[in-house]
Amino acid sequence: MSELLIGLTIVAVGTSLPELVTSVVAAKKGESEIALGNVVGSNIFNIFFILGMSGIVHPLICDPGALIDTILLIAMSALMFFLYKANDRVGRVVGFSGIAIYVIYVIYIILRAYNMLPF
Repeated sequence: MSELLIGLTIVAVGTSLPELVTSVVAAKKGESEIALGNVVGSNIFNIFFILGMSGIVHPLICDPGALIDTILLIAMSALMFFLYKANDRVGRVVGFSGIAIYVIYVIYIILRAYNMLPF
């Protein structure tokens, strides 16, 4: 099992679980702004602060294959944004779409990790 696969699945779920629970609780209480802000804020903090601190401690080497992942994740984020704007809320359609996109992406990285993709 590759480090990339572990990082994009197990570590990602483990670090995002507290934000997910907080967002679900806030959404159930009708505080949608807090739910959305919590997830977006946490991801921005992780990308800029945690990644920046890691780079200060030890230089990070970026795998060229990560460029494909970056492009895919930007495209998926744009799709989710447009789904959100079309519905003007994060409801069941947007929620299930996000889960489906994540499951498809995890399947893709598993197949790629075990060289089971034709390209």
